[in-house]
Amino acid sequence: MKRAVALLSAVVLTTSCGTQGSSGSGNQALADGRTFTLSIGQDPGSLDPALTVLSAARSVGRFLYASLIERTTSGEIVSGLAEKWESTTTTATFTLREGVTCSDGAPLTATDVAANISFIGDPANKSPMAGIQVAPGTTATADDTARTVTVTSGAPDAFLLINLGTLPIVCAKGMADRSLLAKGEQGTGMFKITEVVANDRYTMERREDFAWGPGDWQKDQPGLPDKVVFRVIQNETTAVNLLLQGQLTAAQIVGPDQDRLLSQRFEHVDGATPLGTLAFNQAEGRPGQDPAVRRALVQALDLDQLGKVITNGKGRPSQSFVTVQPRPCTGDNIGPNLPKLDKAAAESALDGAGWRAGAGGTRAKDGKPLTVKLLQPTTAGPSVTAAAELIQQAWQGIGVQVEIAPVDSAGINQTLLQTGAWDASMAPLTLSLPSELVPFASGPVPPDGVNFGHIRNAEYEAETAKAAALAGAEGCEHWNKAEAALVKDLSFVPYYDSVVPTFVKGARFTVSGSPDPASIRMLAS
Repeated sequence: MKRAVALLSAVVLTTSCGTQGSSGSGNQALADGRTFTLSIGQDPGSLDPALTVLSAARSVGRFLYASLIERTTSGEIVSGLAEKWESTTTTATFTLREGVTCSDGAPLTATDVAANISFIGDPANKSPMAGIQVAPGTTATADDTARTVTVTSGAPDAFLLINLGTLPIVCAKGMADRSLLAKGEQGTGMFKITEVVANDRYTMERREDFAWGPGDWQKDQPGLPDKVVFRVIQNETTAVNLLLQGQLTAAQIVGPDQDRLLSQRFEHVDGATPLGTLAFNQAEGRPGQDPAVRRALVQALDLDQLGKVITNGKGRPSQSFVTVQPRPCTGDNIGPNLPKLDKAAAESALDGAGWRAGAGGTRAKDGKPLTVKLLQPTTAGPSVTAAAELIQQAWQGIGVQVEIAPVDSAGINQTLLQTGAWDASMAPLTLSLPSELVPFASGPVPPDGVNFGHIRNAEYEAETAKAAALAGAEGCEHWNKAEAALVKDLSFVPYYDSVVPTFVKGARFTVSGSPDPASIRMLAS
């Protein structure tokens, strides 16, 4: 089964609903009847939440499709569509609130919710959420009279409550005709879609009857936006210009254009996202199959310098594969386990692996040169291009031939999950739970799974198996050991996170991957 990979700019898999930060202006007067307009870097395409993991689609979908639970800044679980819940690592029960309705006014039933979960759990439906947020084979049953949904997971899941509870829930007519969901209809969320102009804008209106979360959130509050407009703006310079002109309320700006807004003291909400990452292809016949080659390639790099280049000096060293806050497991699993820059050791490692330097310094074994094809995402801005060139120079400096392959989001997914024609990749994974990494770092390889690096790490598999049997943070010791094992093995090398600001003018809100709809308050001029 082919699934999309959770990639920066292409995909952000965000199941946590906690906040990474909040904008200021808390004392400014609130204004009613306003429109909240924000930019997204690419057209989201289909908005069917069970069949997409594109970041743009999921950002838009948060406004249209509510979830059973939500999480606070501190990680506390609060009510969404559900008023009560119980969970182990294998089963969960949710009791729906009374009076929840769909965007067309029809009631949402427990049967509808159960159908959402069972659809994703059924491998025949090929949902990209299966194996990441929902274990294949997961089923759900309903009691409409009691408003309860009972779920049996297809496999033990340490974060079953969060994974199931944060699924976007759609209504019965959408389950029967998924073309409606692709257009953003049949939602349970705070807003309903009113206009779709592909590659331009997505417009929605607030549902005045929405009163189901988060927690004890009340619908009659001052400052709630009447409309929300997502504008598709691929060029960050254009987005900054529109923000300065007052034609945008909010925009996430990754590149150097953010300096124009910082110089004018624009309010911003900061979140961490992985940007500096390397993965190696360990498939048969690929140079990355040899641990000595992987170590040599990493030892040839000044990861701190590389991180500063790739984040325009506005990042920080990675501590975990999980960057979406609140992290369920804390601690630094990355830094202590990364090898330091040591060109001599890198050259020695290649010598020991049989890759000898010949004429011109190029290394070869059995007459075959050591060549690395490096995938460079084109969707993350010019700093990634500069970082790719630094990697190329460093690897050429130890006798490795390097081909940089610039690819867009579709090309990344095609190469990693279909052709396999790559040796090293700069495309990072964006995760909110450590369990989400498991299918990418173990198990079936493409086309039957998403273990695109063909990773076989016994310690990682053993520790994740132990962690999966423990609920939530109880398994953190094992999740942390599992992450450390991958870094020591240099299968995945996350080395620098980007601190990404979402700039805002005329509103305040909190962010967890993208703006939280219920937190938006419009401000008076």
